[in-house]
Amino acid sequence: MPRFKDITDTEAKDFLAKGDLRLKVGPFVYCLHSNEAIVFDGIRKLYGDYQLLPAESFSDFHLSLRPSSLVQKWREKIDFYFDGQRPFNRIESQHAYAFLEWGMNWCVSTTTNEYLKLHAAVLAKDGVGLILPGLPGAGKSTLAAALCLAGWRILSDEHALIPFRTHNLVPLCRPISLKNKSIEIIRDFDSNVVLGPEARETHKGRVAHMKADLVADSHDPNFIPAQLMIFPRYTEEVKLVLQKKPKTEAFMFAGLHSFNYSLLSQTGFDTMCSLMDAVSCYDLKFSDLDKAVQVIEKLLLEASKS
Repeated sequence: MPRFKDITDTEAKDFLAKGDLRLKVGPFVYCLHSNEAIVFDGIRKLYGDYQLLPAESFSDFHLSLRPSSLVQKWREKIDFYFDGQRPFNRIESQHAYAFLEWGMNWCVSTTTNEYLKLHAAVLAKDGVGLILPGLPGAGKSTLAAALCLAGWRILSDEHALIPFRTHNLVPLCRPISLKNKSIEIIRDFDSNVVLGPEARETHKGRVAHMKADLVADSHDPNFIPAQLMIFPRYTEEVKLVLQKKPKTEAFMFAGLHSFNYSLLSQTGFDTMCSLMDAVSCYDLKFSDLDKAVQVIEKLLLEASKS
């Protein structure tokens, strides 16, 4: 199958304008439709290495970003549609690309209950899967971006997808969402970072998405076994602290911040037990990204030997 970057800009814009742009993203296919220039620019920049499927292919999610009328176009407002329905309020056109990324996350968060879904960044290296659960503002996306730029493979910035009663991780590589100060922090960490369109004054502040499929196996669909679970907490000017986390606490936190643990009932409990049996859990407080990456590399080395 061709990659998105293998077709011309004219062909790509035509597919997107007609609603025939189908991108393979992990186990899912997104069908995208928009005439917004910022949406095209973001997809072209951040999804160039993703597989492009034929227009007649089955799609899991049909998403559209477009003005609902000429009046809305004149007012620079657009609507987000999912399967022809408008689940959210109108947004500023300058926020269209950021909202596309949020909408793609929302599709997975509210459906796909064939997996236990934890709110976490997920990475892998040398066959070892790493889960980074975290509250908003804890620094999980910033740390995930730094690890990605240091050679780790991103499986997801938002969802740990775990098949039932296993400790496997399903790859769902998409751009990493960076907010506010994190944008500059990552630019300072690696000046070659590739960022998509920046959205200002959103409900999350200033937002930009980072190209994350940076290693050769970024789009390999095979599962990765989870072996590490690290709970990051970024705090300015704090000395790096790494300590073991009791699995009971890790279980409670991960379950509380799951998208569907309660919905899955006994299956969710059994799957979380399988996961906790397989992972080593840690709390990590940090302010220096380089040191945080170094200590995680040491944990990787220990896990790969076990």
